[in-house]
Amino acid sequence: MIVLGIDIGSRSIKAALLKDGQLLDYKILECGFQPHLQALEMIKEYQPNKIVSTGYGRHLAKRFFADEIITEIKAHAIGARYLFPECETVLDIGGQDSKVISLDIKGNVKNFLMNDKCSAGTGKFLEIMSASLGYALSEFGHIALRGSNKIKINSMCTVFAESEVISLKNQGEEPQDIARAVHLSVVERVVGLLYRVGYIDKIVFSGGVANNPCIVQMIEEMLKIKFLIPTSPDIVGALGAALYAEAFKF
Repeated sequence: MIVLGIDIGSRSIKAALLKDGQLLDYKILECGFQPHLQALEMIKEYQPNKIVSTGYGRHLAKRFFADEIITEIKAHAIGARYLFPECETVLDIGGQDSKVISLDIKGNVKNFLMNDKCSAGTGKFLEIMSASLGYALSEFGHIALRGSNKIKINSMCTVFAESEVISLKNQGEEPQDIARAVHLSVVERVVGLLYRVGYIDKIVFSGGVANNPCIVQMIEEMLKIKFLIPTSPDIVGALGAALYAEAFKF
């Protein structure tokens, strides 16, 4: 039986194709204006027996092509535990929210906390700030690693933080120092979530922000831990949805 998990997020669509518990293929694509049409185009070459959707657009997917939906929390828990059986905590930083998921010994969700009221502390925040400083998002973390800790972003709101970044540029501060300050403001929010949930050392870092080396290094140093990071952290939710589809067959 071939199953497909699809995660329609705020910025991108992730698809994972599974057969008998083995990942056959995966894809990542920008959402575009009509994410359900993008998703259909993305998966048209596949002929799965079942499709389970997750993410912001899961209900849209259910309306047009998916057989079933699953929450992001559950999808990331399943995907993370599949990749790392020792996983006890999941940190997922996506485009519009950050979440920490605590798992019990069987891999079930024990507790979770989300930062979904503001884009500060998310991938979108990093995207806006990197653009403000004139960097591509893919290079932003590498630039920040070269910066010093001499300055700090004080604003918690994305709009005011961007104004603060522009002000710091006009004061002649080094771009890499501003970049590091931006990353630190994200890390402080995320670490706050981890403390509130009560993290355990075996933490899987999922979501696109897990590809940012500065975020990874800062959190590891602050908490004195070493993350478990998937080869493709973006697809953990899609993989979890596919695994759910396989476990709960028609």
